[in-house]
Amino acid sequence: MVVSRTPRRTRIAPTAHAKPPHPSRWSRWFSLPGFGIFLAVIVALCLWLESIGPSFYHFDPPTLAQIVTTSLEQHHASNATGDTTALVAEVIDRIAERYPNTRVKTDFRDRDEWMWNNAGGAMGSMFIIHASITEYLIIFGSAIGTEGHTGRHTADDYFHILKGEQRAYEAGALEPEIYPAGSVHHLERGKVKQYRFADECWALEYAVGWIPPMLPFGFADTVFSTLDFGSFYTTARITAREMIANLLRGKI
Repeated sequence: MVVSRTPRRTRIAPTAHAKPPHPSRWSRWFSLPGFGIFLAVIVALCLWLESIGPSFYHFDPPTLAQIVTTSLEQHHASNATGDTTALVAEVIDRIAERYPNTRVKTDFRDRDEWMWNNAGGAMGSMFIIHASITEYLIIFGSAIGTEGHTGRHTADDYFHILKGEQRAYEAGALEPEIYPAGSVHHLERGKVKQYRFADECWALEYAVGWIPPMLPFGFADTVFSTLDFGSFYTTARITAREMIANLLRGKI
């Protein structure tokens, strides 16, 4: 006996149309309109910071220039023209006296407060008198001479020559700029030069603007060339110590 079976029909569910995935929050920012908004916010923030920056400045170039001039006059009057230590002490003491409400380091005779600085191919040593987010004031120079690239910075730099001579020039200039003791070399924000100390030269250097973006230039030669991580640590430690101390005092 043959039993016939009716084949079962398999019911096939209708295929649902796949919904396109929703864009994530991050992908929206990486789109062209999102990038435009992000860029506009950054520009607005930079303009705002630039507008409030001067309210945090404590030092001023004319006063520092006058301090250097007076110190050099006193130094020459005392017939101590070869005593660089006495000259630096005179300058720093006058700065501390003129700016009593600003954190000013005066212990430059402590060798542990000095550090090597390799930047732009040049090598010198420096002592930090003041370091904050918007200003730094240092003694910088070399006892035997050096030369290199100034860097292109987010701050104006005022180089007050205490001893020796600095020479500099911009690309396209065929004659050097010459800065003897008592003069000031103003490197404007965003500009760049080659500079040289032919021999011993020391200066009071004042930078005013936004200091953190300058730090990579100051560290790059150490990281990629000299590998002097001892000096890297000393520079980072003292710079951070001074910047944090000033932030705690409300000084940006």
